[in-house]
Amino acid sequence: MTSIEKLDKNFEVKALVEGSLVFFNCLEPPFRVHGLMSTPEGFIRLPSDTADKVNLKVSILARSTAGGRVRFRTDSPQIAIRAKMKNVARMPHFAITGTAGFDLYEGNTYRGTFVPPYDVQDGYESTQYVYGSAMREYTIHFPLYSEVVSLEIGLCDGSSLLPARDYRTQLPVVFYGSSITQGGCASRPGNSYDNIISRDLDCDHVNLGFSGGALGEDAMARYIAGLSMSALVYDYDHNASSPEYLADTHGKMFRTIRAENPLLPVVMITRPQPNPSRDDYLRRAVVMSTYLDALKAGDENIYFVDGTMLLHQFGGDSGTVDACHPNDLGFMCMAKGIGAVLARILS
Repeated sequence: MTSIEKLDKNFEVKALVEGSLVFFNCLEPPFRVHGLMSTPEGFIRLPSDTADKVNLKVSILARSTAGGRVRFRTDSPQIAIRAKMKNVARMPHFAITGTAGFDLYEGNTYRGTFVPPYDVQDGYESTQYVYGSAMREYTIHFPLYSEVVSLEIGLCDGSSLLPARDYRTQLPVVFYGSSITQGGCASRPGNSYDNIISRDLDCDHVNLGFSGGALGEDAMARYIAGLSMSALVYDYDHNASSPEYLADTHGKMFRTIRAENPLLPVVMITRPQPNPSRDDYLRRAVVMSTYLDALKAGDENIYFVDGTMLLHQFGGDSGTVDACHPNDLGFMCMAKGIGAVLARILS
């Protein structure tokens, strides 16, 4: 069968123009990496000693780079990446541009995706032409479900390179939750709801979403409790094995975090399910109970978002790929609903 890029040039992945670019390690100034930690083995979202105490899924998925960003300013008309990767995720209902691609934004404007080849194994190179020679600020979003060992950024030889300005809200918003929090199944990294919110509100953030691994364990609660953050958003009821398990852990996790952070704004979310089942309503009642108990105790920094209503803003049940994981429309609904609450908190 003839490859689609030969039939339609718009599907071509832009190749590097060798010799015209100078590559820089994204860990070196003036680049600024957010949402990730660097180790000799690659980028991580959670210290290994903590991840290993939580559960095996978290230990593995902590090496996925969801929520990671590198920011900088340049006047280069061409921006390229050279990424070394391992454990590239492939799923039948999840575009590889989301699991393994990098997104380029100028401010809050999407400028293109560094599209990986379909058979990507251990990394790839890609480029985007941004045109003009004005100094602009850029953000590159890291892949949602793959491990990145290293990232180099290529700029045209002779171009200027400066640090990005600080986020308006520099203390990060921390997002804890399931595969939905991690970004499944956004078509590309910039469309996960936490990344949308970060750009819209000009706030730093940390993505602690772990597919199948968000279980509200004590080790995770203690780790989050020790973080410096401007707000916490958590919605792990999808991963709880039952409403009973959720009841045993949800309030306990909140109290652990609240004990160390008495004034921290905490946003509790129920699963974004536009067609809730009886089980969904039982889980919603558990989260609501934690919220109401906090209100009765005089907590003025607690917020509740009803996930059953989020996707109805635009597309309803057109907002998922499998009746569970949001598509881009679903993530935009989540970003608008949750972002409105965070906007009030961070203002």
